Amino acid sequence: MTAPTTPGPAPHLSAPSVDLDLGGRTALVTGAAGGIGRACALRLAAAGAKVRAVDRDADGLDALAAHADGLAGAVEPDVLDLTDLDAAEAAAAGADILVNNAGLQLVRPIEEFPPDVFHTVLTVMLEAPFRLIRGALPHMYAQGWGRIVNISSVHGLRASAFKSAYVAAKHGLEGLSKTAALEGAPHGVTSVCVNPSYVRTPLVERQIADQAAAHSMAVERVLADVLLKDSAIKRLIEPEEVAEAVLYLCTPQASFITGTSLTLDGGWTAH
Repeated sequence: MTAPTTPGPAPHLSAPSVDLDLGGRTALVTGAAGGIGRACALRLAAAGAKVRAVDRDADGLDALAAHADGLAGAVEPDVLDLTDLDAAEAAAAGADILVNNAGLQLVRPIEEFPPDVFHTVLTVMLEAPFRLIRGALPHMYAQGWGRIVNISSVHGLRASAFKSAYVAAKHGLEGLSKTAALEGAPHGVTSVCVNPSYVRTPLVERQIADQAAAHSMAVERVLADVLLKDSAIKRLIEPEEVAEAVLYLCTPQASFITGTSLTLDGGWTAH
């Protein structure tokens, strides 16, 4: 589609308050069975969106759909393994909002990091988001509106030892998001990364034992001395806090926020 040759007008904002009504919008959220993805799916559905909840955990998706019963919108479970890249791209067709959230983590020194796991992490956390964006953009461009929210991490902006695959994937996601923002801007499509530090999710809880082994320290010291070492606010962020930021980025008032990263890191990157 040919981009407009003249700038379009700013969206009409009829009230000073943020419009949280997503009625009539279709959102796709990956990794939706738990953690940040689950919180995002529920928050978007509460705002009226029809949410395609993508995950390979069928039982988790069923529990999510049951929990969403009675919300203004709806949650439709879609059991999908994102390593099936063709299926991932097809699943994104027709989405107005895309939340790339699915991820996995392994904590190992580079010389001990399994190459097959490195490949899988990059596939799920970078190549699949590319294919999902690729699948969603034709519809977004055709209607002149779209929101792409990529759940990155403070590790998309900073590195930590023993997380080579995760850090590489998140740094790549940052670049992909910026490119999508530049290409999507003439078509009313925004693309933003949301960068939380450690969130209270099963993914982080599983890391604690791995970090204890990697750093040769007691498990009870991992949270204070490793995970929250560089955070000014000494607590984990809750998934619902991340979901509120994601929802705001989908509103009309967020139409000028694109090609950037929204850090929710408790002051980590202030150092």
